[in-house]
Amino acid sequence: MLSIAFVIRDPLPPIRADVLTLFGAEMPRYGIGTDLVGQSGSQTMPAGWSGGAMHAVGSLRSKFASVLSPFWDALGLFRAWRRAPLDCIQVRDKIASGLVGRCAAALLGLPFVYWMSFPIVEGFEARRDELGRRGRGLTWCAHALRARLSRFVIYRLVLPGARHIFVQSDAMADWLAAQGFARERMSAVPMGVDAGLFDRAAVAPSQDPRLDGRRVIVYLGRIAQSRKSDFLLDVAEALRPVLPEILLVIAGDAPSDDEMAWMRAQIAARGLEQHVLLTGWLPQRAALGYAVRAEVGLSPIPRGTLFDVSSPTKLVEYLALGIPSVANDIPDQQLVIAQSRAGLSAPMEVAPFCAAILELLGNPALTAEFAERGPAYVRTHRTYDILARNVAETYSRILPGRH
Repeated sequence: MLSIAFVIRDPLPPIRADVLTLFGAEMPRYGIGTDLVGQSGSQTMPAGWSGGAMHAVGSLRSKFASVLSPFWDALGLFRAWRRAPLDCIQVRDKIASGLVGRCAAALLGLPFVYWMSFPIVEGFEARRDELGRRGRGLTWCAHALRARLSRFVIYRLVLPGARHIFVQSDAMADWLAAQGFARERMSAVPMGVDAGLFDRAAVAPSQDPRLDGRRVIVYLGRIAQSRKSDFLLDVAEALRPVLPEILLVIAGDAPSDDEMAWMRAQIAARGLEQHVLLTGWLPQRAALGYAVRAEVGLSPIPRGTLFDVSSPTKLVEYLALGIPSVANDIPDQQLVIAQSRAGLSAPMEVAPFCAAILELLGNPALTAEFAERGPAYVRTHRTYDILARNVAETYSRILPGRH
C-alpha cells in the first residue's frame, strides 16, 4: 500500500470532489492511501475518512490561521509519519507549508510532490493591484510584501525541489513550462465529476413553479465580482427583448454576504427580477434539479492569468447531465467543447454569447445531438474513475520501487 501525506489548503473534512472523491474513493482502489493534513473548517470533524487518516491541526476560523498554518501543518505531518510509514509528502496550493513539506521530505528521505490547482501567488498579486487602485497604503504594503515573499518561496524554493508537479490543466502546465519548469515533471489533472452523482436519470427535476412556461438557461457556480458575474445579467438583459419568456437561473452562492447583496442590487437596478432567479446556496441535489430543467447551461469564465489556467467544473457537469452548453474560450473549456462536440464556444462578450444561446434554443435537432454526446464524452474522459487511473499511473512512475 502506497502511503501519501497530503497537506491541503481547503478546510477539513474535505468537500471538493478532486480531494474527497479522487483521494477518498478512487485512490484506495489502486493501493494508494492518503493521510490528509490541514486545518478544520466549520463542519464537525468525523473520526476519519475513507482514504486513510485525517490530521486536523488548528482551525481556519482562527484569526491567526494564516500565520500559524505552516506550524500546524508541520505537526500534522509529524502525526502522519508517526501513524504509519510514508512514501511521499504532497502539498496542495500552500506556499509556506510547501516549504515545510519540502524540508520534511528531505529530512525523512522521501519524495516531495506539489499539487497546484490555482496560481496562488498570482492571486495575491491581483489582490495587491486591486488594493493599489483603491489607494489603501498600509494594507497595500502588507499585501505587496506577501505577494513578493510568496513568489520567491514558491518559484525559487518549493517547485524546484518537487519531484513532480500536478497541475489543473494543460494550459497551466504550459504556463509553468514558460517560467522554466520542465514540462516532463508535470501532469495535468483537470476537474471531473462523480459519474453516480451526475447521472441525469437519478436527478429529480425541480418542481419550482417559477420555471413553468419559461425558456430556462442555467448557471451553476459561485458568484463574485472577480468572476465578473454581472456578465450573466448582461446576457439576460440582452435576451429579454428577443425572448420575453427567458429565465436565467443562477444556482449558487457568493463567498460573502456583501457579494450576494451586490448581485441582488444589480438584478434590481436592471429590472430583471422576472427574468433572473438567484437561488443562493442549495444542497447539490436541489441545484441539479434546477439544472435539468434548463435548455442551455452557461459557463462564462473571465480571461486572464488566474482563470486561463483553470479547469472549470460547471461545463463538465452540464455535459454529464446532457445539457447543451455555451462556454467561453479559456483553454480547458475550448478543449472540452472541441473533444465532446456537445456545446458551443463563444468569447465572453454579450453579442456572441447571446447568439450562441439563441442558436441552441432555436435548433432542437442540434440540442438533441449535444444532449446525447455530452454524457458519453464525460464517461470516457472526465469522471473521477478515469482521472484516478491517470493519477495512479503517474504515482507508479514517479515513485518507483515504492508501490
